[in-house]
Amino acid sequence: MARRSASRLPPIVRQTLRRAALAAAVIAAVVIGRHPQLATWAVGSSLPTQAVVRNVIDGDTIELATGQHVRYIGIDTPEVRRKTETGWRYEPQPYALAAKEFNQRYVEGKTIRLVYDVQTHDKYQRLLAYVYVPAPDGADTHADPEQGTHGGEWFVNAQLVWHGYAKLLTIPPNVQYTELFKRRQREAREAGRGLWSR
Repeated sequence: MARRSASRLPPIVRQTLRRAALAAAVIAAVVIGRHPQLATWAVGSSLPTQAVVRNVIDGDTIELATGQHVRYIGIDTPEVRRKTETGWRYEPQPYALAAKEFNQRYVEGKTIRLVYDVQTHDKYQRLLAYVYVPAPDGADTHADPEQGTHGGEWFVNAQLVWHGYAKLLTIPPNVQYTELFKRRQREAREAGRGLWSR
């Protein structure tokens, strides 16, 4: 039996196929709008696991050399800017600049390792990741399965919390290191570091 070309199909069949394709496209757009983490899957692109940091936006957000923005999972640092009706206004909260400077010192211009949890993008299409960098000189550099570090690495998210520049911010389903961040925050508070200074 010979296959019919699409142009030889009866008009009613061609119209039905066009409507089905349009309906599938609309459904995909709605699903991706409600679940932006599916956008990567939908377009078939892969998530970077290593990248160079072009710019540090603030204590918990960076820009990669590719132009992609990365928001650190599980933590929240004070804001450097505030959104207004007309745009962004430079208005640093207490410790915002210290958190940004700490982040710059360890990641800007460096190659980082990115690890993802369940949700890979937020509603602003930023990548959501745990970030690892080569450990600074003199830092403890052993592999630590609890933190997901390989030998010679530093877990930036956890370091920001431990140094008192960030607080725990748990947003399910990304909860892999919640208990670790709780411990690091308790340690920072007990030591009076950064945000917890007396």
